Amino acid sequence: MTTQEEQILEGNMLRMKNSGMINHVGSPLVNEDRDEELTRSALAAFRAKEEEIERRKTEVRHKVEAQLGRVGEETKRLAEIREELEALHDPMKKEVAIVHKKIDLINRDLKPLGLSFQKKEKEYKEALEAFNEKNKEKGQLVTKLVELVTESEKLRLKKLEELCKNIDSLR
Repeated sequence: MTTQEEQILEGNMLRMKNSGMINHVGSPLVNEDRDEELTRSALAAFRAKEEEIERRKTEVRHKVEAQLGRVGEETKRLAEIREELEALHDPMKKEVAIVHKKIDLINRDLKPLGLSFQKKEKEYKEALEAFNEKNKEKGQLVTKLVELVTESEKLRLKKLEELCKNIDSLR
């Protein structure tokens, strides 16, 4: 409590005494001493309360400042940790981006190659099928040719034998 507040409190107490307020228990003089004693004890109690409040405010202020200091330190530590994480993340991120770009380029190259492969595979299958069919047809023709040649030889031999018989019969 400040001295100005104390003076105001004391002035109010004196005015109460001088205004003629008398306690029903005793005379104005005894009451005056008693009032003065009550005023002093009330003032002392008030001062004690004010000092206690100030002490507690100071304690709280110190605790808050200590907490703020710890919070500041923790904030700095967290910022350092974040920077370390970002530093760890950045090189990997760059490498990943480079590899990802290469994959995209290869994918772009693979798409037309895949289409070309499918087209050529289809052409290959069609050519293989045509080849196999022509080969089968050739086999059938070769078989027929062999049959025809065999038949022709038989007929020629038969004719030759007949001609030989005719020549032999002419003699």
